[in-house]
Amino acid sequence: MVETPSTMSPLGTKAPDFSLPDTEGGTVSLCDFADAPALLLAFICNHCPFVKHIAPAFASLAREYQARGVAVVAINANDVERFPDDRPELMTQEARTRGYTFPYLFDETQEVAKAYRASCTPDFFLFDAENRLVYRGQLDDSRPESGLPVTGADLRAALDAVLEGRPVPEDQKPSMGCNIKWKPGNDPA
Repeated sequence: MVETPSTMSPLGTKAPDFSLPDTEGGTVSLCDFADAPALLLAFICNHCPFVKHIAPAFASLAREYQARGVAVVAINANDVERFPDDRPELMTQEARTRGYTFPYLFDETQEVAKAYRASCTPDFFLFDAENRLVYRGQLDDSRPESGLPVTGADLRAALDAVLEGRPVPEDQKPSMGCNIKWKPGNDPA
């Protein structure tokens, strides 16, 4: 496994618009979450060992914070020609198996991943009610084979701060994971 860190986009950045297909045959757009007190956007995929490591805890965290009004959405931007385990039909199966209660979207062109400056899976972005970036980075310190429990501590602290009207600490750690599998010639680097 090669670890790739988050790019750590500047705090305060406005959420780029998107409109992508979900695993249920619909389309989900940024404007669908206009009334939410916060939007948690995660770049994930099916095959990454880092995502597999945190998936059960992330699904649980998502359910918990959705009950508190937070909008949660996940996006897979991987090249499915070279990484067929991430194909949309397998995303549907993954969402059901993991118990994802949030839209799981497919970014076939990878333009949304580029707009968000996503670099790895998982990569988390938390936006406030004005769609301003207040947190980007890791779920917590746990990694595959680290022996540390997956708690979601870093992301939970940020979510709680937003929901309680407190500033989110600016000292944030990058997520680590597999690099997004860019299509040939599409790598933004």
